Amino acid sequence: MSFLNLEDKTFLITGVANKKSVAYFSAKTLEENGADLIFTVQNDEIKEKVLKLFPNKKIYILDVENTKEIESFGKQLEDDKIKLNGFLHSIAFANYSEGIKPFHETKLQDFLQASNISCFSLVSLSNAIKNALEADASVVTISISSTKATNYGYMGPIKASLDATVLFLAKSFSSDTKVRFNAVCAGPLKTSASAGIPGYIDNYLYAEQLTMRHQALDTQEVANSVVFLLSPASSGVNASGMVVDAGMSSNYFDESVVQAFAKRD
Repeated sequence: MSFLNLEDKTFLITGVANKKSVAYFSAKTLEENGADLIFTVQNDEIKEKVLKLFPNKKIYILDVENTKEIESFGKQLEDDKIKLNGFLHSIAFANYSEGIKPFHETKLQDFLQASNISCFSLVSLSNAIKNALEADASVVTISISSTKATNYGYMGPIKASLDATVLFLAKSFSSDTKVRFNAVCAGPLKTSASAGIPGYIDNYLYAEQLTMRHQALDTQEVANSVVFLLSPASSGVNASGMVVDAGMSSNYFDESVVQAFAKRD
């Protein structure tokens, strides 16, 4: 038995769309450590991509904006007699088609859609698959290291809501299970999803200088933390947000960054 003890355990993975995502790196690491995987994807096109990345794996098509589909998915897992040792929630969406606006100009429709997909889907999916989860299963979601970054737009408050949701799901599930809920709060990453955020590259480069090692966070580093939290090795961790940002959030006054600002023309 290995330290992580993932052999022959089954995990539900959401959010894999390409080889740059946290979900992909996490799934690959789980598989390399002996775990079995099942996936949910949004449509047939993404299903074909995931099948190429993870051949012969069971993949369900699921639109998390559709309540009936979520309920049916939970029943399908029961019908297929699938028992889950863990669930990775790596789903987020925000409509930035009009660029980043001041928060007070946020459109209600955009905010509600992003909240539903990026936050409440953790609640609805957890509820739907509750009977498929082993009593001591682990649920992990992907959050961010700082919800205060201005150019993240209205997703900052939504991710803050996600962090709170983790706590209350842990409390709720504790009434009759030992299922754990945690978040990995990652610093800026070079992913396809982040590339769609207006002005993101400037934040990414700035964050790299604020890390204590002056080297950007790698997606595999975040995935390693995800896998640890999904594994039995993290059995004592619950209702927590694990910050994985190479020290960025504790280094806002990095000497070299301050000096560079002070010497600018």
